[in-house]
Amino acid sequence: MNSRRTKSVFAAVSALAVLALGATACASSDKASTGSGSQNASAANPGGGEKIKVVASTDVWGSVVTAVGGDKVEVTSIIHDPSADPHSYETTASDAVAAKNAKLTLSNGGGYDDFFSKLADQATGAQKLVAVDIAATGNENEHVWYSLPGVEKVADQVAAKLGEIQPASKDAFTANATAFKGKTQELLKKVSGLGASGAKVVATEPVAHYLLDSAKVTDATPPAFAEAVEAEQDVPAAALNEVKQLISGKQVKALVNNAQTTTPVTQQVVGDAKNAGIAVIDVTETLPQGVTDYIAWMTKEVDALAGALK
Repeated sequence: MNSRRTKSVFAAVSALAVLALGATACASSDKASTGSGSQNASAANPGGGEKIKVVASTDVWGSVVTAVGGDKVEVTSIIHDPSADPHSYETTASDAVAAKNAKLTLSNGGGYDDFFSKLADQATGAQKLVAVDIAATGNENEHVWYSLPGVEKVADQVAAKLGEIQPASKDAFTANATAFKGKTQELLKKVSGLGASGAKVVATEPVAHYLLDSAKVTDATPPAFAEAVEAEQDVPAAALNEVKQLISGKQVKALVNNAQTTTPVTQQVVGDAKNAGIAVIDVTETLPQGVTDYIAWMTKEVDALAGALK
């Protein structure tokens, strides 16, 4: 994915150049970008006062900010299309306008959304949070939104930063974060021990690594297979054969499939799993179509895993 990440950095620089030439015109078209670029979530603030403008790199993190900030925040999520790839996203001038006006930014980090680092630089007066740094999982896997304990830490930091920006609402932000963490704790209790029987799975990519780890489910995927798919390289024949044997021999309970990365190889193993009667669990890197709530999304993912491991 290095080539895609390099492309995203150049795209971000280009977007900032456009901003310098036409920020006024872009601002007037910001709402029009919601179909393919930034997504703005705002509502009337019953408590009065100006909403805190927040920009998140993806709608996953935008949904966490919304859960904590409630009606006191106006959240713009740059990536909100289930078919979009954060690694290769090309920022727009309206994205840059949103970042420039933000009081708080939240990115994933870990090389996942490199396009956002240049964008966040435009938010000169904003508080800046990076989920990978906050979650501190001690693992190189950047998909930390599947780490429920990590997301709890992010929620706490969001509440703290929002409280600094708007001290009068500090208690409300803390209460919202506490309520949010109560729900993640329920999910952790539900997922904990699902793999106690020694259940194994294979995965097209290590997207749901942290969720599987919480469930104590063994990921039997050959490293060479996962690394090749993630790097958009040819999968070694030996690694592919090993995955196919794990599936055909029903040595695994499920195939965890990243629905946002489709290749001939992933399509092949998904077909093999279905033919063998092995459960296929689709996971994503952004919120699925029609879903805006992080807890509702993770509940569905946990339920799918629990069902497959029965």
